[in-house]
Amino acid sequence: MYIATTPVEVRYGETDQMGVVYHANYLIWFEIGRTALINDLGFKYADMEREGILSPVVDIKASYKHPVRYGDDVTIKTWVENYNGIRVTYGYEVMSGDELCVTGESVHTCVKKDTFKPVSIRRKFPEWHQAYEEVKKKTVAERA
Repeated sequence: MYIATTPVEVRYGETDQMGVVYHANYLIWFEIGRTALINDLGFKYADMEREGILSPVVDIKASYKHPVRYGDDVTIKTWVENYNGIRVTYGYEVMSGDELCVTGESVHTCVKKDTFKPVSIRRKFPEWHQAYEEVKKKTVAERA
């Protein structure tokens, strides 16, 4: 399974009154990790958008295991959990050293910018489709 790893240094403005990272910031970190994964695979969201295609979140989950605090260094691990040619599910782990702090996943689909009608990744972006199929196969093989 290919896993993108992205370091993040926790900034003061990301914490809440309790001194821990405010929960919504993990969703931003998921996006940072997802963008890194896509870049690692050789693609750019901006190129997709220039073609009039967006990739909105249609579902998102986060499960908090251990607090992260200002000044901590964390690593965002991101991978393709599932892909069917239309929808992509990305998996996430936020790690502080060896401590698992947050797990999550987000589901995305591609849509036309002007109508929000779904677009087949397989047809519109065959190179992305091929790359996602390859990382999905590796994930399935490693879990077997």
